[in-house]
Amino acid sequence: NAALRYEPGVTPESRGTVTIFDEFRIRGFTTILNGYYDGVRLPYDGAWNLYPQIDAYATEAVEVVKGSASSLYGFGSPGGMVNQVSKTPQATPSHQVRLRGGSQNLMEIGLDSTGALSDDLNYRLVALGRQKDGQMQTTEEERVMVNPSLEWQATDALNVLASVYYQDDPKAIPSVPLPAIGTVYDASYGKLDSDAFAGDNWVNYEREVLMPTLTLNWDVADNVTFKHVSRYTDADALQKNIYNRGLVQDYAPDYPNGDALLVRDAYITDEEMSNYSTDNQLAFEFATGQLSHNVLFGVDYQNTDSKVTYQDAGSIDPATFTEFTPILDLSNPDYNLVDPDVLPLDTYVQNDDITVKQIGYYLQDEVKFNDLTVVAGVRFDDFESKNYQTKASSGAVYEQGEVVNEADETSGRLAMIYTFDNGVSPFVGYSQSFQPVVGTNFITGKPFEPTTADQIEAGIKYKDRNTQANFAAYQITEENVLVSDYDFYRNQTQTGEIQSKGFEVSASNRVNDWMDLAASYSYTDAEITKEEIYPEVEGNAPPQIAKHKATLWTNFYPTEKLKLNAGVRYIGGTELDRRNIDTLPSVTLLDLGGEYYVNDWLSIGASVNNVTDETYVSSCYDISNCWYGPERQVAVSMTADF
Repeated sequence: NAALRYEPGVTPESRGTVTIFDEFRIRGFTTILNGYYDGVRLPYDGAWNLYPQIDAYATEAVEVVKGSASSLYGFGSPGGMVNQVSKTPQATPSHQVRLRGGSQNLMEIGLDSTGALSDDLNYRLVALGRQKDGQMQTTEEERVMVNPSLEWQATDALNVLASVYYQDDPKAIPSVPLPAIGTVYDASYGKLDSDAFAGDNWVNYEREVLMPTLTLNWDVADNVTFKHVSRYTDADALQKNIYNRGLVQDYAPDYPNGDALLVRDAYITDEEMSNYSTDNQLAFEFATGQLSHNVLFGVDYQNTDSKVTYQDAGSIDPATFTEFTPILDLSNPDYNLVDPDVLPLDTYVQNDDITVKQIGYYLQDEVKFNDLTVVAGVRFDDFESKNYQTKASSGAVYEQGEVVNEADETSGRLAMIYTFDNGVSPFVGYSQSFQPVVGTNFITGKPFEPTTADQIEAGIKYKDRNTQANFAAYQITEENVLVSDYDFYRNQTQTGEIQSKGFEVSASNRVNDWMDLAASYSYTDAEITKEEIYPEVEGNAPPQIAKHKATLWTNFYPTEKLKLNAGVRYIGGTELDRRNIDTLPSVTLLDLGGEYYVNDWLSIGASVNNVTDETYVSSCYDISNCWYGPERQVAVSMTADF
């Protein structure tokens, strides 16, 4: 999330107080749980809360692909995708120890060591331990991460990379939203502080993930290469959390202090998941006359088994106000109200046994003719999700059966770019995407069909020795969008359509030897263009998407030993809900940082995000579910490189 704060067209930190996943929206569409790690999709069962989250310290780079990209990567968000690139072994010895401390009682130690074990064998070990308080009261975070890897140059033509990523999160922060009254709007008690919490000391999320990966790169012959990646994932997670069911005044308008009393619903999700993923690519180059071809053919496959137990205590009996989960007084909160020994978690119990299988075949040709490059690609995906589900209430099973969601989709892409001698490169492209949807239509009773999307994009790139600039305009149309009944959000049908139009402009410049500058602006005009259950929302914007985002970032190098940086970002035009009853206040945030090199091996760094400590609502899903943005965070680091 933090890495994408200054990326145009991206709305990060939609739930700024949540740490169990990274949620962002690209070009008006949600990309949560659609992440990639070294080009291979991270596993997800499509329905629940268990999802690997790669730590930033183990990441070499973050790559963003904007727009529909199913022709290469299979199913995904129409807005784009994010890929984290791992740190890999290097032959040149390099060792780092980093200590960090800061606000929210942050304590962290990181280790990154790499070098050669022999002439043909390199190693790398990345490890991290972190503890800190969460932004919300009583919440905490803990993480231990270990990521060893070995690279073997078996022959001049064959390279083998083996890595293991292990992460243990005994404490993390799930999504615990607050109502708009008390955050966006004044309540009888005023407004809540940025550390307000709607949960309880009982709330926590713990997760353990093990991911070994094997990668082979083989130079088969001149201009012919083969790449194979295999990854196995074993993960489990236990979430203890509380739903927000609205305020007491929503149930009884005349109830005293009703705008401060939050109706809640405690629940547990106990999940385990195993996954096998593989990607196999054959690339070859050849020429036909004046045309040069770079052809890529690939097959990828994944198989996921997931088991989930969901237990729900219920909220209140509206007639008698009997509390199954204790009501919280936001004006005077007590975070020790939940007694797990008496919590009626058998009020509703659901068991899911989910299997997901997907295989994709893709072909792409990158054709060059002088200064013109044309890319054409096509991919076919066969996706199947099966969920055998059992529902019970107070120990009695009342429903069980299997839901099967299938998708057989062909996705294409055609794009071209022309590079002039002066550094100007105009481009135009068309691409498609699809996204499988798990579940059944509550009106027809039939399994959901996949959503599909088309993108048209055009723009200009510019590059010279000191300057890079980019302008892109696009239109994305997504069909078969899920639509929820307001009375019960799990009542969903598939009659929606969303269209997002906008543009992004960015530029970076090395001004002189002691300063470089980067600026960007993006305009995202997302619109609900079709909605049958509530047609009155047609023409409205979906929530949680910033219409305007502007950023400015600069680095200063006043001396050889000192580096300073500063950034300012503006976010505005985010709607409170899909009815567009209100627009959230815009916010301008300032970030500062710097690093001082004490000598050749020791440096001291500092960063301050949200310098002025703005309290702001980063997004709302609706009037009952809002999230504060990150408060001011100060960190100081000491890094030894040798």
